[in-house]
Amino acid sequence: MAGAKNHDYHILDPDIWPLVGAFSALTFTTGMVLYMHQETFPTAWPIVLGLGIAGLIATFFGWFSKVVNEAEAGDHTPVVQLHMRYGMILFIASEVMFFVGWFWAWFDFALFPAPLDYDSSAGIWSNVIGTDAAAALANFPPKGIEVLDPFDLPLLNTLILLCSGTTITWAHHSLIHGDREGLKQGLWLTVLLGILFSGIQAYEYSHAAFGFGGTNYSSGFYMATGFHGFHVLVGTIFLIVCLVRTYKGHFTPKQHFGFEAAAWYWHFVDVVWLFLFITVYVWGGWGAEIGSH
Repeated sequence: MAGAKNHDYHILDPDIWPLVGAFSALTFTTGMVLYMHQETFPTAWPIVLGLGIAGLIATFFGWFSKVVNEAEAGDHTPVVQLHMRYGMILFIASEVMFFVGWFWAWFDFALFPAPLDYDSSAGIWSNVIGTDAAAALANFPPKGIEVLDPFDLPLLNTLILLCSGTTITWAHHSLIHGDREGLKQGLWLTVLLGILFSGIQAYEYSHAAFGFGGTNYSSGFYMATGFHGFHVLVGTIFLIVCLVRTYKGHFTPKQHFGFEAAAWYWHFVDVVWLFLFITVYVWGGWGAEIGSH
């Protein structure tokens, strides 16, 4: 029969969402740049940034809804699922390299610290230049910074993420063995642990003794841990979507790539945090004064 499908691939229909997503990402990044120069663009950045965020959210809903509908329609054959797994692996690999950049910067800041002079009366740091630079002691963290105790809230968050890795694995095994209740319980626990992690990190930020700018230490700390926190937030939303789909009966033991991708992503976030905890919190603040909160 003419036009009959005689292959295992899924040929996509023309769609507007990739184009919308690309322009939304461009608008979002432009808005972030304007935000960083808000003295020059005091009124433009909220509009541009808001439009970018709205476009990205619309893209997520529109595009991902179509992917879910394709899966439920049986378009995700074993061959399609295999290639989707390859795509997810490459995506996680790109995320690994993203964090490698932050770790690289952190080690560069720590091993080759810039000489700084701390004005205790004003509470500010300034670069030491000229002949004084040779006599200045380059410290990391810089003198005057009170670091966070790694064995307080950061250790608690480490235990929370490790537990969440266990609960998502429990949910995965329950799904494979047809235990729908175990799947729901494991997902609920993982989502709640992810929310708890984000809440504790927000509390930690609000009580930190140092702000974002001023030194390589503070900038590197907030960028590395902040981007990880953003990934935890994205992963939590990913798992909430999986939880909703679970209640709708979408996943089966043989076809559950959406859940599997979420579990891979969550394990990646978990492993990255272990490296952050060791390098940023423990090693990065070793020997510095611990702030009292």
